Amino acid sequence: MRTPLCDEFGIDYPIFAFTPSEHVAAAVSRAGGLGVLGCVRFNDPDELEKTLTWLDDNTDGKPYGVDVVMPMKIPTEGTSTDLASYIPEEHRKFVDETLLKLGVPPLPEGEGREGVLGWLHSVARSHVDIALAHRPVLIANALGSPPVDVIEKAHEHGVKVAALAGAAKHALSHVANGVDIIVAQGYEAGGHTGEIASMVLTPDIVDAVGPGVPVLGAGGIGSGRQVAASLALGAAGVWTGSIWLGTEEYRNLASNKGWETAFLRATSSDTVRTRIYTGKPARLLKTKWTEAWAEEGAPTPLPMPLQNLLVADAHNRINASGDPDVISMPVGQIVGRMNEVRPVADVMASLVAEFEEAVAHLNKVNG
Repeated sequence: MRTPLCDEFGIDYPIFAFTPSEHVAAAVSRAGGLGVLGCVRFNDPDELEKTLTWLDDNTDGKPYGVDVVMPMKIPTEGTSTDLASYIPEEHRKFVDETLLKLGVPPLPEGEGREGVLGWLHSVARSHVDIALAHRPVLIANALGSPPVDVIEKAHEHGVKVAALAGAAKHALSHVANGVDIIVAQGYEAGGHTGEIASMVLTPDIVDAVGPGVPVLGAGGIGSGRQVAASLALGAAGVWTGSIWLGTEEYRNLASNKGWETAFLRATSSDTVRTRIYTGKPARLLKTKWTEAWAEEGAPTPLPMPLQNLLVADAHNRINASGDPDVISMPVGQIVGRMNEVRPVADVMASLVAEFEEAVAHLNKVNG
């Protein structure tokens, strides 16, 4: 499974793992891949500083990366309180009535938090500054190219920059801006994703950017066979995400047992691509919460970051309730293969073993 990216990043396998859990990220890096910590959940810079220090100390000297979110459109500055004035009252009313209808209880007195400020451009920039004071080898932006000055700043620190793309034209734009690695994220993926499936998208982007720019295949990758398929399409490695939700280490972050029940029973058809999570199209697990937003009379989701600010407290309440029928959970179509909870090291070992079996099968067919 070794590709040039392994030597470039000092990893054993070209498996990049996005996760909001530092425990998962560290375990992936220790197992030979590249764990990439999602920073969007960090409102408090001190908390991110503490978490990255923990990663520095718990990866056995192995490399890791960070993932930030830099939305470029309205409104991108200010606090959640300032931005609250942009949220229509009809949207607030719909959320409150839907939570009541679904039987989601309020949080205990004094609990809860403001919207996730990591969706704001200014906060994402602070995440980059904090990260560069540590030792990541990669900074990825979930919403395409970061601003050119951010890319240049990362390069000054010897850090590579990756950007997600859902179409070849987006990949070409990223490369023109100075991005080093393109993540070709297919329609099957969890979270923010485009409209083209991985089987078509990966070779489109590989051919568009040419051999000088590494491409990571993403979307629908949860087995070694799928890793082999992505490399066969021209990718230099894979970007994975959903499969790490089903690991023992993820339990250190997820306080809601409803998540495990929800994904363990789901099939590959139990997801939906919708704007209700952040304001941009993202794939979520299909639940009563997503269905409520699709009903006649439901308001149109707001643009990022207003939609996230609108539903942040609702998500806190939903998560705390532990009801798998209501959960708001970004996950890809690979959820249908997430049938058990395993340690990260076991998942990595399976990816490698299944990849070798797939290659051996192809050699036999070719033989």
